[in-house]
Amino acid sequence: MKIRALKISEANSYIKRILSNDPILYNLKVKGEISNFKIHSSKNVYLSLKDESSKINCVIFKNNFDESLQLDNGVKVIASGYISVYERDGSYQLYINSIEIEGIGNLYIEFNKLKEKLSKEGLFDNKYKKAIPKMPKSIGVITSQTGAVIKDIINVVKRRYPKVNIKLYSVNVQGKSSKDEICDGIKFFNEIHNVDTIILGRGGGSIEELWSFNEEIVARAIFDSKIPIISAVGHETDFTICDFVSDMRAPTPSAAAEIATPSLDDINYKLENILSRMNKSMANTLQVSEYKLNYTIDKINNYLGSYTIKDKFVQLDKIYDKINSEAENNISREKERLQSMGTILHNLSPLATIDRGYSIVQKDGEVVNSTKNLNLKDNIDIVLKDGNIECIIEKIKNKEV
Repeated sequence: MKIRALKISEANSYIKRILSNDPILYNLKVKGEISNFKIHSSKNVYLSLKDESSKINCVIFKNNFDESLQLDNGVKVIASGYISVYERDGSYQLYINSIEIEGIGNLYIEFNKLKEKLSKEGLFDNKYKKAIPKMPKSIGVITSQTGAVIKDIINVVKRRYPKVNIKLYSVNVQGKSSKDEICDGIKFFNEIHNVDTIILGRGGGSIEELWSFNEEIVARAIFDSKIPIISAVGHETDFTICDFVSDMRAPTPSAAAEIATPSLDDINYKLENILSRMNKSMANTLQVSEYKLNYTIDKINNYLGSYTIKDKFVQLDKIYDKINSEAENNISREKERLQSMGTILHNLSPLATIDRGYSIVQKDGEVVNSTKNLNLKDNIDIVLKDGNIECIIEKIKNKEV
């Protein structure tokens, strides 16, 4: 007898029926520690339960979820429900009907203990928080060079304030060596390669994946830093010890880049407002001076009447000339100040650098600042002030160290 081939949907449906008819799997009770906890916008809850060597994905529908339990990553629970297959993906998971807390996970306990300890020592106090520079020349970023964090930060900085220099100290953001690498990065920027602001970041993850940023050695390195540090660890709902001890906490790496840099558009807008206020102030000054002068002339004429006051008119002309001279000097000084501010703004523009004869080398849309990022036969673009040049690399010469 030849068995016909089943469609994938038919196979998944058959497996689902098998699991549903199993008396143990359809009335299952398990215990484990919560990780990857997430409340969906639909109010359904998705999480994983794990022990020392394994885990299972779980779902709690909103009708079965008790918010008063305050479930979160690291909490140990006992869950009752049934095993079934999500037919679309062919993945099985535990559908939890009821859940109760067994205890708090070890990592979560360690987190709270360290948080309480450092808080009592004053490491979280606002009086120790350093101000983030408003116009930085350079920003140090401590994160993985292969993650999305550094790309997000570079994109935001290029858009807001391209004048700033970004310096990356690449580290592992999880694993045994990561805590020491993070501390080395903070020490590097403080002692060797000074920057104005440090951004410490990584993407989201479970409490285990973020644990390097909950280590006491990292917290103390952040507190001892002479350079202000912005913490951008995890997603907006993730909190680590680093967030509490840093000088500023950002919900995302992109937000950290916005906090660390000003906007050139905002600077231009403020300069335009200053110019407008200066013009209005000068116009008002001239108007008031003119009014006072006319008032004085009228008063003298009325008082003296028919007396000969030729000498007084001469004196009055001198006063008038002096007022005009002072007004012109004021206008000249304000113009020079405005021109100076315009020159500063122009110098901030990367286009000014290109106008002076420099160029920008790009590969695949990214700026190239080292021959280590180039290979023979690579296609590159050279940006000049009046256009672009497309080139192919035939030879690379490195500087002798």
